[in-house]
Amino acid sequence: MAGTSETARLTMFRDLLGDAHRALDLQFGFELWDGSTIPADLPSYALRIVIKRESVVAALLRRPNLDTALNAYVAGLIDLKNGTIFDLASQRPQKAGKRLRALNKLKALKVAYHFLRAPADMPRPLVRPAEDTGARDGRPSTNKANIAYHYDVSNAFYRLFLDPEMVYTCAYFQPDWHDDLARAQRDKLDMICRKLRLKAGERLLDIGCGWGALICHAAQHYGVKATGVTLAEEQAALAREKIARLGLQDRVEVVLKDFTQVEGEFDKISSIGMFEHVGIANHPTYFQTVHRLLKPRGLYLHHTIARRAKRSDKAFGRLRPEAKAVMRYIFPGAELDHLGMSVASLERFGFEVHDVEAWREHYQRTTRLWWENLNARRQEAEAEVGAEKTRAWLLYLSGVSLGFERGVIGVNQTLASKRTRGASGLPSSRADLYLPSGTSQPR
Repeated sequence: MAGTSETARLTMFRDLLGDAHRALDLQFGFELWDGSTIPADLPSYALRIVIKRESVVAALLRRPNLDTALNAYVAGLIDLKNGTIFDLASQRPQKAGKRLRALNKLKALKVAYHFLRAPADMPRPLVRPAEDTGARDGRPSTNKANIAYHYDVSNAFYRLFLDPEMVYTCAYFQPDWHDDLARAQRDKLDMICRKLRLKAGERLLDIGCGWGALICHAAQHYGVKATGVTLAEEQAALAREKIARLGLQDRVEVVLKDFTQVEGEFDKISSIGMFEHVGIANHPTYFQTVHRLLKPRGLYLHHTIARRAKRSDKAFGRLRPEAKAVMRYIFPGAELDHLGMSVASLERFGFEVHDVEAWREHYQRTTRLWWENLNARRQEAEAEVGAEKTRAWLLYLSGVSLGFERGVIGVNQTLASKRTRGASGLPSSRADLYLPSGTSQPR
């Protein structure tokens, strides 16, 4: 038994995998490390999962979880041929567990026994940040380490798949669905400005300003004085270069500090895709800070990804393996709330909620276009950040796109004001928000 050869293990595994393929009636196939396929007559053009080493099977049997599979994929030991993850997702079998229970259990146990005794050496390229990985203690130093892990990868890398203004948040496709990412991002920036009813001379604070697209757009088209705050050093450097290139130094600034350390008073505040990094335990500090910085009757736009609410807080706290993987390896320290939690927090901490708009399908399209852009420039990406980082980002972008498509996650824009007695000062309708594509309406 102990001396089972690799050839014998391969034969047993191929036989069992063939049984599983038939039981599940799969539309795709498999290619094993010896070049053989399942089914044996799999057409050369057919979508297939490629397993490049037997140690992958051994590793998955020892640790049968998503983490092992993700590491194998990022290391290039599991791959797809003749298709993409989107193709694979569209062909996933229904009721797989029920069908697999019909397999010969003795045969499955025999394969497991022999592979558990086989070498399971496999690289694990997915690593956590070096400092206090995933911590959500809210300290500026922890926040900075978490943000740097994701956003300071390389400006050149992000330029490969983002729009020319390098907007790394949900685009807005209107008046109908299209594939022009640059146009959709410009429309998104303008929608934010219109929702905030920006007026010349007002002070705007953008919390988590990224590469400065919104603050520059608001200053150019709405005449505001804008401050962006970020913890990502590479983002700040590129944003400052952009501000100088556009001649906006007298109206736009980027400060490199934690949002809790910002001082001053602002007419309007935006937070576009930053709130996800705060952590639920730190929400009171976040909303108290926004409230402190915002003038009475000032407007705040809260744009954030959210999970669906569950029947109880306990159920909501239980995360799916794929969500844990994204937070562990892509966005350390991140944590999503649900829409009701955000709205309740806004009201608890002194805001009046005026409007909520769901953009789930817009983000599904945005992330799919990002994936397509990065996949098309894959060789350049690998030259910039390496093959493993590129594969990890392609996997992440495709995964979140599928998550938005299936409604597992969503994104909402919530407009609120700093609560005071009397009139809010907002228009009587939303008619001013919905203008033709590319139309700015300075106020």
